[in-house]
Amino acid sequence: MTDKTEVATVEKGLSRRQWIAGLVQRRGSVVVLALIVLVSTFAFDSFATVDNARNIAMQSSFLAIVALGMTFVIISGGIDLSVGSVFALGGVLAALGIQWGSVAGILLPLVVCGGIGLLNGALVAYGRLAPFIVTLATLLGARGLLLAITDEGANTRLMPREALLTQLGQGTFLGFGYPVWIVIVLFVLGVLVLQRTRFGHSVLAIGGSVEAARLMGLPVARRTMWLYTGSGLLAGLSGALAAAYSASGVTIVGVGFELDAIAAVVIGGTLLTGGAGTVGGTLAGVLLLMVIQNVINQIGTLSSHYQSVVSGAFLAIVVAIQAYLSRAHLGRERST
Repeated sequence: MTDKTEVATVEKGLSRRQWIAGLVQRRGSVVVLALIVLVSTFAFDSFATVDNARNIAMQSSFLAIVALGMTFVIISGGIDLSVGSVFALGGVLAALGIQWGSVAGILLPLVVCGGIGLLNGALVAYGRLAPFIVTLATLLGARGLLLAITDEGANTRLMPREALLTQLGQGTFLGFGYPVWIVIVLFVLGVLVLQRTRFGHSVLAIGGSVEAARLMGLPVARRTMWLYTGSGLLAGLSGALAAAYSASGVTIVGVGFELDAIAAVVIGGTLLTGGAGTVGGTLAGVLLLMVIQNVINQIGTLSSHYQSVVSGAFLAIVVAIQAYLSRAHLGRERST
């Protein structure tokens, strides 16, 4: 009887520690975000204002859309380095296609950028090539296509301000820009897909172990291909909205955007090794990066480049903590 009680106590202790470790991994970014917002509210008079909240939300929206697609890819154990170039290409294609109407302006980047994502997915899933190499190649290819379309960046197409697509990027609803509301809808759908559908459960299973997922009968290759396709589609959509917001297809945007997206996803609690992560955590990671940038702007005496320094430091700390939690969890499993 005593032995059974001790075993139950040990199992209960292990589950409690595992629960705490998982909570820190999934919700740590939310806690840090809340602390920074709280401190900044008291430190800067202009921080906790409606106008500043609108600004942060709007600036976060474009990165958030890209990071949403990256979340699913990383949870599956992959990586997509092409999203920065695809984002920029989407903006240029939107400015190019809008000359035939707003529908063409949104469909052209979605078709082309989705096609790039499909190519990534096919090469990774069916060609069995490394995601890092494949998406690095399409990063260069998408940037090259962008430069070819714009005559080496010399031509910047402007978008008519009265066009429906431009209004989608610049218009507001209840005080916040339409892209912010699009982000909310997409992330709600992302949460539902990841947590409530077979597709989402299979993505988690693939990230946990590809071989185990295959033994379970999951269509690993097909799922992987659709994940990269979705990442390309979302990057193209974000680029089109960004172009509509600025009313121009700027060619120099998106450089390093893939690194910001990866940083937001990892800071949000998604493991780089795959198999664990949340959509809500990614949104918190995006907001955390944007709030840090906003605080640096509030200080005024610091260069905006410090935002990259702080973001890099956050990323290094979060990855180290994730590695520690993973090793501790593995050690506990072995001990049982």
